[in-house]
Amino acid sequence: MQPFKVHILGCGSALPTRHHHPSSQIIDIRGKLFMVDCGEGTQSQIRRSRLNFSKLYAVFISHLHGDHVLGLIGMISTFGLQGRTSPLHIYAPKEYDTLFKLELQTFCSTLDYDVIFHPIDTSKHEIIYEDRSMTVETIPLHHRMPCSGFIFREKQGQRHIKPDMLKFYDIPLSQINNLRAGLDWTSPEGEVIPNERLTTQADPIRAYAYCSDTRYMPQLKKYLHGVTTLYHEATYGEDMKDKAIKYLHSTAHEAALTAYESGVQKLIIGHFSQRYTDETPLLNEAKAVFENTVLANEGKEYNV
Repeated sequence: MQPFKVHILGCGSALPTRHHHPSSQIIDIRGKLFMVDCGEGTQSQIRRSRLNFSKLYAVFISHLHGDHVLGLIGMISTFGLQGRTSPLHIYAPKEYDTLFKLELQTFCSTLDYDVIFHPIDTSKHEIIYEDRSMTVETIPLHHRMPCSGFIFREKQGQRHIKPDMLKFYDIPLSQINNLRAGLDWTSPEGEVIPNERLTTQADPIRAYAYCSDTRYMPQLKKYLHGVTTLYHEATYGEDMKDKAIKYLHSTAHEAALTAYESGVQKLIIGHFSQRYTDETPLLNEAKAVFENTVLANEGKEYNV
């Protein structure tokens, strides 16, 4: 299968700590890199990760709290100093448009590459990016300001050829694309060879959802249909549920409940409050509801 990985650059909440950085992730889909959120210090975290700056195609910003966006303009400036020439696409809440243009004019007026801003309507669930192999969808979230989650979803791939069967039936290479598309083969003698005999099924579709920041939303399950791996904020445990309600965040229990209700295969929890120097209680709280839960951590890489 083609690579589909999540690299955690930061999984802390509003206040940076000695062991967590503000929110940022890079999604690697078939060698193409997409960033989700860009908190302060993100570009330093990219250097530590040894990911290739030049392969970053787009940045998706969930909302305009500083721990999710304050690293963006500095990173854009650094790309310019490194000699970037390929365009960089920024998908962010429409409310950021005016300020972002002012930041570019003030700090990045001499870039040798284009920065293209795509405004997001955080109240809608829609496809905002599409190419030959994948789509990116928005998910409306419930936070203290307009906020959107994102789903990175593969498109259905083609079937896999059985080379030995092609040789056995003496099928010309010119027919491979037809076979991958699911068509049968008719021999020169008129015998129809079923496609199932010549190919194996395409790889299952994978999808990764990023949900941060938000209160628990029972309706999320309708958006998360078909998601294999879910990242969901778990800023607090149930011991601090009053704060989760006050600041419109989720507890680890609520994140796990969302995963369970949505039928995902794996849950990654993050966006931890600085009040927790050890996130094990949050992990245990989530695993009591959804067993296949793991903690996000800087430098870790997760297969979708």
